[in-house]
Formats: sequence, C-alpha cells, structure tokens
Amino acid sequence: MVVEQQDDRPTPDSRRPHPFWDFWGPILFTFALYLGIRHYIVEARYIPSGSMLPGLQIQDRLLVEKMTYRFRRPERGEIVVFHSPYAFDPALRAPNRPSGLRCALVNLPLLGLIPGIGTPGCDAYIKRVVATEGDEISVNPRGQVRLNGRLLDEPYVDQFCRVNQQGMSPCRTLNTTVPAGSVLVLGDNRRNSWDGRFWPGGAFLPEKEIIGRAVWRFWPLNRLGVLND
Repeated sequence: MVVEQQDDRPTPDSRRPHPFWDFWGPILFTFALYLGIRHYIVEARYIPSGSMLPGLQIQDRLLVEKMTYRFRRPERGEIVVFHSPYAFDPALRAPNRPSGLRCALVNLPLLGLIPGIGTPGCDAYIKRVVATEGDEISVNPRGQVRLNGRLLDEPYVDQFCRVNQQGMSPCRTLNTTVPAGSVLVLGDNRRNSWDGRFWPGGAFLPEKEIIGRAVWRFWPLNRLGVLND
C-alpha cells in the first residue's frame, strides 16, 4: 500500500498578501470610507464668520447631513451649507470651475493649508433659507423680510441693518419672485452677511449648489445640540 504524504507547502492561493497591502490596505480602506461618508452622508464644518449670529457663533463646529435633499427640496427656515458664489454666480465664477477633486482636497484637514491649493470657488457658505421656489419676496433696508405679502416672523434675527433718518441703509433691498429650482438664503446677522442681497450676478441660490443641511452642533460642548430651524 502506498501512503501519500500530505504536502504542507503553501499554494499560490494561500500565500499572504504583499507587505504593501498588509500596511497600507487598512489605511487606504479607512480613508476611502471616510471620503465616502463625507461626500454622501455627513461631514463636519466650522463657522468662520459672524454672519449667522447670534444663533451660530464663530468657531462653532457643526454636522452637515447630505441625505435629506436627495429625497425632498429645501424648506423655509432650514440652515444650509452651499458652494461659494464664486462657484456659481455668473459675475464671480472663474471661466473654469475648480474640479471636484481639487475642492475635495482643499476641504480635507490640513491639506487646505498648502499654499496655492485653495481657491474661493471651493469655499462653502452657511445661511438660512427664507424663501423657496415661487415665493414673492421683499427685503427692506433693515433686512426684514416680507414673504408673500406678510412680514416673516424671524425670532433668530436680532441684528438688523441700521437705518438713518432718511430711511437709508448700507444693506440692499430686494423685491422679486424666487425662480424655479432656487431658494433665497440670508444670514441671521442681517447687518453683516454677504448673502443673496449682495451677490452681483443674482440674488438666488440654485438648489443644486446646496451641500447639505446643518443639523447638529458638536462644539463647544456647553452648546452641544440640535440646530433648531
């Protein structure tokens, strides 16, 4: 009787992966997962200016979710983060809009600090939706809003534009109708917000330029919580 001895030598299929993938594989997978979540589901943003005072303070950290507007359109009162007017305003945008890859790199932690990589077209802004498609809207010199003929109740605004005795103000007025596929966004700090009142190419934000909806403040801890619309 012949007894065959088992060959314990590894076959090509059972060999370990290349050392490169042993080390870099988990790192690359984690990075890809991070980018996927950041691009499609949620990302963190911070407040760089006082345009949303008093509700949002400078250096507040927020979570911006990106799923809601895949299923419905923006609604009045919601706080939205959107691409810079330098990316879509016809009077401001460059002849060639920055690529999505470049903007993704610019907005990664630390990479955006590399000289020469940043561009205004990759910036993001945060404002509040005050009117949607078809709304008749007027904004007076103080920054107060009339929506479809009625004064809009805005308890989140306590800094209106200053008006002199002649009724003049440094803030611009509006009196128009929101076109299809767009919204009007204003900063809560009406006296210090570069918003639809001042964009040279038009007052309205195309809905397709909205990145997501700001829903949660996670820093500072003493003001952690849901952002009320």
